[in-house]
Amino acid sequence: MNTAAIHHQPESEFAYLYTANKMHVRLRTGRSDIKNVSLINGDPYQLEHSEWFKSTIPMEKYLSTMTHDYWIVETSAPHRRLSYAFQIEGMDGTVLFYGDHGFFPYQESTLKTAGNYFKLPYFHEADRFKAPQWVKETVWYQIFPDRFANGDPTNDPKGTLPWGSQEHPGRDDFYGGDLQGVLDHLDHLVDLGINGLYFCPIFQAASNHKYDTIDYFEIDSAFGDKKLFKKLVEECHRRGIRVMLDAVFNHMGDFSPQWQDVVKNGKASPYASWFHIHNFPVTYTATADFEFSNDITYDTFAFTPHMPKLNTANKEVQDYLLEIARYWIDEFNIDAWRLDVANEVDHRFWRKFHDVCTEAKPDIYILGEIWHSSQRWLQGDEFHGVMNYAFTDAILSYFVHQTIPLNKLVSELNHQLMLYREQTNQIMFNVLDSHDTPRLLTIAKNNKELMKQVLAFTYLQKGVPCLYYGDEYAMDGDGDPDCRKCMVWESEKQDLEMYQFVKNLIAFRKKHQPLLSEGKLRWYEADEQSGIIDFAYEHEGKMLRSIFNTGKQPIYIEKEEILFSARAQSLDEKAIEIAPYGFITSVDTTEGIEQNDKSGSKHSLVARSRRLSSLSTEFSR
Repeated sequence: MNTAAIHHQPESEFAYLYTANKMHVRLRTGRSDIKNVSLINGDPYQLEHSEWFKSTIPMEKYLSTMTHDYWIVETSAPHRRLSYAFQIEGMDGTVLFYGDHGFFPYQESTLKTAGNYFKLPYFHEADRFKAPQWVKETVWYQIFPDRFANGDPTNDPKGTLPWGSQEHPGRDDFYGGDLQGVLDHLDHLVDLGINGLYFCPIFQAASNHKYDTIDYFEIDSAFGDKKLFKKLVEECHRRGIRVMLDAVFNHMGDFSPQWQDVVKNGKASPYASWFHIHNFPVTYTATADFEFSNDITYDTFAFTPHMPKLNTANKEVQDYLLEIARYWIDEFNIDAWRLDVANEVDHRFWRKFHDVCTEAKPDIYILGEIWHSSQRWLQGDEFHGVMNYAFTDAILSYFVHQTIPLNKLVSELNHQLMLYREQTNQIMFNVLDSHDTPRLLTIAKNNKELMKQVLAFTYLQKGVPCLYYGDEYAMDGDGDPDCRKCMVWESEKQDLEMYQFVKNLIAFRKKHQPLLSEGKLRWYEADEQSGIIDFAYEHEGKMLRSIFNTGKQPIYIEKEEILFSARAQSLDEKAIEIAPYGFITSVDTTEGIEQNDKSGSKHSLVARSRRLSSLSTEFSR
């Protein structure tokens, strides 16, 4: 037994409250090294009295990575406190006790020693990670305001270009998109099935992207005013659409009055301690690249001198930013905050931010922009989710870039899911492209069938999907600023077939959301040679199964009722052909599957999965 590979951490993603009375426990072991794991658990004050250590609960081997297996179990406690440990049986026949002090021989003297057990001393509801229910049910749509729609030309900035006049927008171009344009096209979003709007910043700023905030309490004049924004939020809510604003609390724009006071008065400025300044006066050496400068005497976002970094440990800065956070909730009833460069702001501030926001609106959604593993921010007292780039990067790396093999894709997706609590996974923010990345169609080399396949695979994962504006019409675009093209509103330029596909995909996602959010993920086949990916979600007696063909040849599966598909067709009463870039989804009941498995029927889900390759061979002859 490889004990070095075994890991558990109390009060973490390995042991946490899922609901008020149910606790999830996980154990990590070396891949294919352990035969069985059972949980030993009971009340810490009744160990010797009731001898609960004599009973165990089998744990399920759930997800695996290339190096580890993860075991799970759900348990509860009548007195809302728990001591627990693990009985581990290795493939080599070894049986060990694993608890708070490590590994011991599995014998009664070990089991009767209270100090050997891990503990959750009390099920504190205040410490439980609470995922807002409405977020699970949401399909988001990201809008870059200057490029979505120009509804009011009277507020266009000086030098605004005609809509869509440049095939490739420049970094500093303005096109006049505004809030009125969003209001005018809400019916488009409703028809598409969108029920969550994520706005890039709309506060007063000098740039077209608005990540260089001047005034957090004002709507940018090029977008409209507060009266219009309030109307927009109300109209969104009337249509069942939630609204998320983007806040930049890591840095300010250099035209902000606070920074300008520092520039003018140096060390004597009352705002000097609001920033991380090393030497006065504040200076930098300009370079040809506007995003990079040398010899900066103050900390910035990256090396951009126009975005001085805020000192969020400063009490005045905290009070200022927390007032902003509450203002837009109280006055405009927004539903969520997206937090830019969230990983570069201190944890103490984010905990205060969380408390202020949830006090103002208990079911608010707090989303952090973090591109890497994010356990520290997702303990329940800072963010509810992060922009799940690490998860979707694995999808893109396999399907689009083809830089990882299929087993690595499965391993990475499982690894990411095991980094976080189950309720966290359900509301992670899954993006395939955004204002910061090339568009999906472009990296797919204009292969629209591949784009559809990637969208479908992502919408069938845990977490909540976000569609970048224009992807429904198959818009293209390279990296920033090319990914920020004007929305295509001319019908003759719109890909209506892609629009219908996306609309149907969103409807399918919303209809089966409980299965996708709360179901257990089952991998049945991931065959590198054929390109078959066969997986399912199981929840409350139902199973949603999906089969994707990522190979270069058609694959064939046994006939079943198809709920949603692309590039798939029935051949006869016996088989379905799935062409390259194709997929199908179907629903079955786990009761039926279990009965079929017991009877040995080759119509069971597992049996069907195992027969995919042989059936493909039969029909390809």
